[in-house]
Amino acid sequence: MTSEVGDRTAADVTAVEGARRRMLELIESGSLQPGQRLGSERELAGDLGVSRSTLRQALGALEQSGVVRRVPGRGGGTFVSRAKIERDLSSVVGVPALLRAQGFTAGSRVISAGIVSADDTTAAALDLEPGGLVTEIVRIRLADGSPVSLEHARLPAGRFPGLLELPLGGSVYELLDQHYGVRAAEALERIEAVSAGPDEASVLDVDAGVPLLSITRTAKDADGVPFEFSHDLFRADRTRILVRTPGAAGTAAEFP
Repeated sequence: MTSEVGDRTAADVTAVEGARRRMLELIESGSLQPGQRLGSERELAGDLGVSRSTLRQALGALEQSGVVRRVPGRGGGTFVSRAKIERDLSSVVGVPALLRAQGFTAGSRVISAGIVSADDTTAAALDLEPGGLVTEIVRIRLADGSPVSLEHARLPAGRFPGLLELPLGGSVYELLDQHYGVRAAEALERIEAVSAGPDEASVLDVDAGVPLLSITRTAKDADGVPFEFSHDLFRADRTRILVRTPGAAGTAAEFP
């Protein structure tokens, strides 16, 4: 009896994994497009040749890994998740360039831009006197027209006069390079998971309480002088963090 139950359990696990892999193949091949609503459970189970119970388990595994999302209610269903954006922490690059390199159409919506007095945290990060003036730019970043991050950047106003007169819908890093000769040589970034509040949820088109990636960054030029202090909130369902870690002398690290 025990052997029969064990065999049946192993067969169930194999069936679920097979259904998950076939669904994943359809998505990766482009047969199922990002944002597309999948058919009913009955239709999907029939197409894959599995039971509805097996299908539900396979969809549950795909949902946990962020490949699909399930929306409850009469107008809901199971949808293919939009492609994730890889945020490479091994290099300092602006979001527009990051998106373009991965095949996305980059866009921005400027929420606000102005010159304000730096709070204590910003002043310390930028080596300014308390209350020193900074140019503050708040933007929503878009990938293929969909919001992916809320960006709050502050830069020393005295170092970048006239910045607010330049087009702020693209890359600020490119503007700093072209107009002020300043490039990012290094950046210190701190990452943590936070929950979306009502305001962040509204601008990022997510439900309140869903996970976001909070990235606080201080960027420095080639002389080690800080020129940007920013706080970005990325949608966790659209973002994947990539870190490259070289071993000794640039070779792969060995572990015991």
